[in-house]
Amino acid sequence: MASSFTYIAIDAQNQKINGTIAATDRGEALKQLDRKGLRPLKLEQQKESKGAAEKGTAKSTKQGARAKSSKAKKQVEPTAGQIKLKKSEVILFTEELSDMLSAGLQLEPALRSMGNRQQAGNLQQVSERVRDLVRDGTSFSKSLNQVSPSFGPLYTNMAAAGEASGALDTILLRQAHYLKTIGDLQNKVILALIYPAFLVVAGLGVSAIFITTLIPQLSTLLESVPGATMPRGAVMMLATTDFMAKWWWVILLVILVLALAFKGWKDIEANKPIWDQKKLDIPLIGAVTRDRFYVQFLETMANLAGNGLTLLRSLELTRNATQNLHFKEELSEVIDLVGDGRSLSNSLKRSGEFPDLLIDMVIVGEQTGQIDKALAKAAIRYDKELNNSLQRIMALLMPTVLIMISILVGMMVYLLLTAIFQTVGSLGG
Repeated sequence: MASSFTYIAIDAQNQKINGTIAATDRGEALKQLDRKGLRPLKLEQQKESKGAAEKGTAKSTKQGARAKSSKAKKQVEPTAGQIKLKKSEVILFTEELSDMLSAGLQLEPALRSMGNRQQAGNLQQVSERVRDLVRDGTSFSKSLNQVSPSFGPLYTNMAAAGEASGALDTILLRQAHYLKTIGDLQNKVILALIYPAFLVVAGLGVSAIFITTLIPQLSTLLESVPGATMPRGAVMMLATTDFMAKWWWVILLVILVLALAFKGWKDIEANKPIWDQKKLDIPLIGAVTRDRFYVQFLETMANLAGNGLTLLRSLELTRNATQNLHFKEELSEVIDLVGDGRSLSNSLKRSGEFPDLLIDMVIVGEQTGQIDKALAKAAIRYDKELNNSLQRIMALLMPTVLIMISILVGMMVYLLLTAIFQTVGSLGG
C-alpha cells in the first residue's frame, strides 16, 4: 500500500524545494527523489488518518513492527565502531567527493560510486556508511560525525555550512586545500627541525662531556696546584650539576605537578577561551593563528554569502566552524550586533579583534552591494599574509637554533680554556 512522504530537497540548480510523493516505503521514496535529480535534506512519512489506521490488520502491524526494527537496526549499525582514517585518506575522500559534486552528480550517487571501489579500504566503508545515513535522511555533516572521528568538528561544521548554502562542492574543495596546506606545513616543519634537532643533541652531548669529564678533571688538577682557582662560571656550573644529580627526582616531580596543574586549569570549560586568547600573544605563533582565523572567516563568509544565505545565518555557521573559543565568543558578539540591525563592518569594528584593513574591505563590499566578492578578495590577501608569516617562522628557526647552540658550546669552551690558562699560569708561577 502506497504512503505519502513529505520532503525537503535540493534540486540541480541548488535551490531548496519541498513537496509530497507517494511510495510504498522510505527506500522507494528516496529512489524517486534520486531519479528526479533531487538531493533530500528531510524525508518524513505522513501519519495515517484514524480511519485508515483502523483498517490495518494484525499482519500488517507485525510487518510494520519488523520494518521499524529493521530500520532502527540500520540506523544504529553505521554508528557502531567508528572508522579512523589517515590524513591522506581524509584529503582523498574530500577531493574525490568534491570533484563528483562539481561534475553535477548528486550526493547519494557520488557516495555510492565511491563505495563501489574495492581497493579503497577504509574509504570504501566510510563512503558506504555515510551513504546509508544520508539515504535515511541524516544530514551529510552529521553522518560524517557518526561514522568517523577523523573528520573533526571544523570539517563537519564546514560541511554543514556547505549543505545550508548549497555549495557543498566548493566548501569541500576549499577544505581539501586547507588540509593539504596544513599537511605540507607540518612536513616542512618536520624537515626543517631535523638539522636543528641534530645540532641540539650534539650541543647537549658536548656540554655533558664538558660538565661530567673535562671540567671535573681540571678542577682536580687545579686543587693540586697551590694558589690556583677554578673560574667562577665553572664553579657555578659544577654546583648546578651536583644539585641536579642529587635532587633530580624532586625537580622531575615539581615539573610533573606543574604540568598536571596547568592541564587541569586549561581543561576547565571556563578557562578554555582564556587559554585560546593567551595563545594569540605567543610571538610568531600568535600571528599565524590570527591570520589563519581571518582566512577561514573570510573564505567561509564569502562562500555562504555568495550562495544566497543571509548575513546572520552565514555568521552563525562561520562561528560554528571556528575552533578558537576566544574568536568564537567574539563572533557571538558580532552576531548579536548584526541581529540588532548594525552593519557587519560596524559590528566587526566594535569587536576590536579584526584589523582595520579587513574592516575597510568589508565596508567596500557593503557600499557596492557585493559583500561576497569583497570578502573573497580579503581572504586572498590574508592567505598571502599567512604564507608570509609561515615563511618568516621557517627563516628564523634555523638561525635561532644555531645561535643558541653556539652560545651554549661557546660558554663551555670559554670556561674550559680559562681553566686551562689558569692552570698553566699557576704551574709557571
